[in-house]
This record gives sequence, C-alpha cells and structure tokens, in this order.
Amino acid sequence: MSRIGRAIIYLPNGVNLTISNCNVVTVKGNLGELTQKVDPDIKVIVNENQVRVERSTEQKKHKALHGLYRSLINNMVEGVSKGFEIKQELVGVGYRATTKGQLLELSLGYSHIIYFEIPPEVKVEAVTERRANPIITLKSFDKQLLGQIAAKIRSFRKPEPYKGKGIKFVGEQLRRKAGKAAAGM
Repeated sequence: MSRIGRAIIYLPNGVNLTISNCNVVTVKGNLGELTQKVDPDIKVIVNENQVRVERSTEQKKHKALHGLYRSLINNMVEGVSKGFEIKQELVGVGYRATTKGQLLELSLGYSHIIYFEIPPEVKVEAVTERRANPIITLKSFDKQLLGQIAAKIRSFRKPEPYKGKGIKFVGEQLRRKAGKAAAGM
C-alpha cells in the first residue's frame, strides 16, 4: 500500500473540507477556498478533523492515484491554513525587478523590459537592497498556481551554467561548468 496515500490528513482549526456527490473536494480556510475533482475510484472519508483517502482495488493505476489525490488534498489543506511562499533571486549585472500592484516589471539584460501580469490569487513583492541581488517573493494559498507562476518567471531568463546568471530559486544549487581552457599553451 502507498505510504503517502495511507497517511492521515489532519484538519487544523478553521478549515472545512466538504465532498459533493460528483466527487469534488472543497477546502475552505481563512486564506481562501480550493476545489479539486477526485477520480470516482478513489474515496475520500472525513471523520471530524481527520481525512483518509482510500482506493477501490490494488491496480497500478489506482495505487498511483491514491498517493496523488492524498498529496493534492494535503496541499489544499496546508494552503488554506498556512499558505505557500517561493523566493526567486535575479543574478546578473543590471538585472532589476519592480512591482506595481499585480504587474511585475523585469529588466533582464534584453533590449526591452518584460511586463508580467500576476493573477490576483498570488501576492508578489520585489525587494532590491544595495549590493545584493533583487529578490522576488511570491505568496499564495494555491500551490499549483504558485509553482506555475514561478516557473514562468524563471523561463524569462534561466540560469546559465557558466557564470550562473539568470533567475534562480533562493537556495538552489546550480550545476556549473568549467569555461574554456586557456588558449595558446
């Protein structure tokens, strides 16, 4: 049996989980509300403040879905109670990031400035300190949307392996390559 799927999800105070007859799980908390459609072969059972996810058979497909839906529901519960945060760092000379409401303005060494509209569910903040790389902080209760937005921002200038310039996650270790060997030996 799946170790992840078998684990019980505990609902914190202020979080409500409801299941409609169409197998749609809705989680409401103080940060927001999330919904997720669940496969009909997977059962979600709620007992007071505990949630269990069970599968109907031992087929490979059902085993995979068992762990998947347990993780998705757990992320929904954690998101509406605590929320999620991703920090990205702009490494490079002249790279800048500023925010105007939900509009992220990026200067990444191209001939133009990149304007990126952030959805209202995600809060964005750009901090630039003297002698430090600019840092973009994204906060949201929806982990999937937050990851998509962070991946899109990173795609504007992925870190290159020689000097490490680009947009990287804070704390991320990049694989570096050695440069050209000295010419004229």
